[in-house]
Amino acid sequence: MTTRQFQESSALRIFLSYFKPHRKLFFLDMCCALMIAVIDLAFPYVSRWCMYQLLPESAYRTFFAVMAVVFCAYILRSVFTYIICYYGHTFGILVEADIRRDLFRHMQELSFDYYDRNRTGQLMSRLTADLFDITELAHHGPEDIFISGVTIVGALAIMFTIQWQLALVIACIIPVFFLVVWKCRKSMQDASIKVKQRTATINADIESGLSGIKTAKAFANEEAELEKFDVSNDSFKTSKRAFHRAMGRFNAVMEFFLCILSVAVISVGGFLIMQGRMDTVDLITFSLYITTFVNPVRKLSTFAELFANGTAGFARFVELMREEPAMQDAPDATTLSRVEGRIDVDHVSFAYQDDMAVLHDVDLHIRPGETIAVVGPSGGGKSTLCQLIPRFYDVTDGAVRIDGHDVRQVTQESLRQNVGVVQQDVFLFAASILENIRYGKPGASEEEVARAAKLAEIYDDIVALPEGFNTYVGERGTLLSGGVGIAAALGITELAQKENSVRFSLPKPDFARVAATCGLEKYKGRLLFSAGEKPYLSLRLKKGDDVLKLTNLVLTDFAAAPQ
Repeated sequence: MTTRQFQESSALRIFLSYFKPHRKLFFLDMCCALMIAVIDLAFPYVSRWCMYQLLPESAYRTFFAVMAVVFCAYILRSVFTYIICYYGHTFGILVEADIRRDLFRHMQELSFDYYDRNRTGQLMSRLTADLFDITELAHHGPEDIFISGVTIVGALAIMFTIQWQLALVIACIIPVFFLVVWKCRKSMQDASIKVKQRTATINADIESGLSGIKTAKAFANEEAELEKFDVSNDSFKTSKRAFHRAMGRFNAVMEFFLCILSVAVISVGGFLIMQGRMDTVDLITFSLYITTFVNPVRKLSTFAELFANGTAGFARFVELMREEPAMQDAPDATTLSRVEGRIDVDHVSFAYQDDMAVLHDVDLHIRPGETIAVVGPSGGGKSTLCQLIPRFYDVTDGAVRIDGHDVRQVTQESLRQNVGVVQQDVFLFAASILENIRYGKPGASEEEVARAAKLAEIYDDIVALPEGFNTYVGERGTLLSGGVGIAAALGITELAQKENSVRFSLPKPDFARVAATCGLEKYKGRLLFSAGEKPYLSLRLKKGDDVLKLTNLVLTDFAAAPQ
């Protein structure tokens, strides 16, 4: 489903759409549930027939033959239970996997600004904890409602054929029970939503704390981090108490109604026996059917909790799926190809928010084959300028063009295939160096990977490692030195780019290499462009390359590197 379809469809329709690809498993689950309900309904009726027909006539052989059939029926019932448990959970897992796939795909479509506004841990909670509750609802929800509905309606129908007055009393109690269930469901759902919000917050705090654990240790701030964690954890405990309070009210009411049903049957049944309108065999039959009621009612109790948690999680899923990406391809967007490498920043202004101007009327033109360094103080807009070229953000005013094409008028995929970026915070996946560099071109041969490593001037460093290209880099590349990690990221970019593509980088490290070749020791922050035929290699500026200086949101200087 597209974002527009999610916006136009009801939550129920969206939920059921995930059943369709796995409808065979779903119908198998429902058929087995139906057979279990039939067997449960048949036993009291068969018992009544035996007490009326077989035992008074001393037909003991027939009686034990019927009991043997009942025994076999319950063996068959256990088989149906196994199928429901195994294949039902398989169905739920498949639904969860489909939902998670769509959610992750949609997250990839969302723009940079969305991730600026939302914490990673909270998004992780939507991909994990929320979806688990949806799985349980997808599996147990329809099954529990179906079994409970068939059993309760079937039992009432049979009881009306036996003694309608006693059956009417039971039928009057059940709607009251369902009304209370519905009222409790709403309070449980509201409490569950708050629990999920608190869970997302604590996950975000855990993710932040673990990511910064080295910094915390470096400053001996473990106690401060623990105090921040305790605040989130206490908030989570409070929200859990509210949910358990609502669930406790529900279970107390449910147990009360189960007890009242038995009391009602014995009281009214005893009165009817006194009046001569009922016998003890029928009263026993009614008691057996009341016992049959217990499991369906308990299933409804479980379902109420599942429904509260599952619908809360699904509501959060739908909310995210209805989020429109801030930047989308224009309806008439073209594919960017055969790039020469000319970049024109045409009187560009940009603000992350209306009152937070970052760039103002920046006018910059870079020729193919030209290497540019942008230098200036922190917050001067160097990284922001760089992020406008591959259209991570849209300009507030003016235009950014590559080979004369406004980046807003070409597809984002083709644009980024032709613009190589090494981010300021270098990110490497928890895999081998080979797999990380190959990320730039999935399926690339080892020879292509080695060539990219040589272009990034990392090849000799890699082969010097004990396991070479198969060296595991650790989480975010923490097992590599800073310089090797940066160069590996450059290798990814080299492998990904086509001939004559635009390349630029946003890093701060390895400044000694740059300073040694162009004498720019005084510039602490910088940005490098390499447009066109010559890649930047190892961030090395050649003498005579252009240096731009960004200060106070505007381009203030344009000069050549020292000769």
